[in-house]
Amino acid sequence: MSSSNVANKRELTLIILKPDAVQRGLIGKIIQRFEQKGLKLLALKLMMANEELLKEHYIEHANRHFFNPLLKFMSSGPVVPMVWEGLNAVKIAPKGKSDPSLSAPGTIRGDLSVDIERNLILGSDSVEAALREIDLWFKKEEMIKWSQNSNDIL
Repeated sequence: MSSSNVANKRELTLIILKPDAVQRGLIGKIIQRFEQKGLKLLALKLMMANEELLKEHYIEHANRHFFNPLLKFMSSGPVVPMVWEGLNAVKIAPKGKSDPSLSAPGTIRGDLSVDIERNLILGSDSVEAALREIDLWFKKEEMIKWSQNSNDIL
């Protein structure tokens, strides 16, 4: 595969560590999984998400029964939004299914989560969604562009 074809498949994805991941001290362990998968970290911050931001992020779920409890949970403690870049980043981010009992071993939820309502992590489900979500959570100047030495061509 030529380098131009590889470059065309590089994607951005938004990953958010939920309050339960922060409270359980799993930030480093989860970040390590994305690094081991070969993804490159472009942005990261620890923050309290306000209701306005969460409503905009979860807008497609506004009429669902779990919307208000979800907003309450996501604003109950700090979250860690991150932007990752890599080949097929949206698909390969090892999140697992929302219900950890249905998540495969080797996924974050399959290995570390115990409850569908406290499932540690949120990730973009498409490239288009990732771009919209990244714009909600990060300003352009918060995104760091850098090159990995392992990607340099000699």
